[in-house]
Amino acid sequence: MTNMKSNSILALGFLLFLLIFSHPSSTQAQEVEDEREFDYARGGPIGPEKWGEIKKEWSLCSYGTMQSPIDLSSKKVDKVVNYDKQYRNYKPSNASLTNRGHDITLQWEGDAGSILVGYTEYALKQVHWHSPSEHTINGRIYDMEIHLVHLSIDNRIAVIAVLYNIGIPNDFLSKLEINIASLIDQKSKRVHGGMVDPKDIRMSTRWYYGYIGSLTVPPCTEDVLWIISRKILTVSRAQVKLLREAVNDYAEHNARPIQPDNKRDILFYGPASK
Repeated sequence: MTNMKSNSILALGFLLFLLIFSHPSSTQAQEVEDEREFDYARGGPIGPEKWGEIKKEWSLCSYGTMQSPIDLSSKKVDKVVNYDKQYRNYKPSNASLTNRGHDITLQWEGDAGSILVGYTEYALKQVHWHSPSEHTINGRIYDMEIHLVHLSIDNRIAVIAVLYNIGIPNDFLSKLEINIASLIDQKSKRVHGGMVDPKDIRMSTRWYYGYIGSLTVPPCTEDVLWIISRKILTVSRAQVKLLREAVNDYAEHNARPIQPDNKRDILFYGPASK
């Protein structure tokens, strides 16, 4: 009976998700590119607590009811036995790395593949990194979080997030280290990264959390589908340090504070058996 109820919640959630989306034509139109407009300094004049007051267009940062990130507390999660999984069809494509001041972003210039969620296909557009993690699990903060940003043909946004602990070096970052290091020189804001294969991220979404939230930077656009892998990967301390050195000083710790969940449905998906 519990599984039937959870699956009903899932079906209703995706139905609402399909009905309410209406976004501009690209994620670039959604995420702020001018790093001078906001920062991560807690209590500062343009810090996270003030984002919603800086511009009228950013009001959701203060007044939105579906903001991200959130804590994924086991006390608030409904488990869904899910026989299906996220179908990922990624492929190598030319990409470039950009220092946006508040983060390092890798953006694919061609077709890097997509994911299929339900009956909706989302094309992979870019990835970027936050350290420490933005999402937490039962209050635990991780050392890094990567966001894979996807966009559907009708402009719905889906983000896959993967969390990392300090450990052995991350293979995906290892292949990008030389290019990221070149971005430490502020004269270089963008470098060509060559052919980059998203599959090298080697994430697992066999078990994952799902909820409806927002972008974690201004304008904090809502109705974003979040998929957070439960499998924690590793990254070296030196790799985290490199990402922090490349961005502006105020963004060395570029994680937005945890936002109220406002009793949103937070689902935990997994296969019928281990």
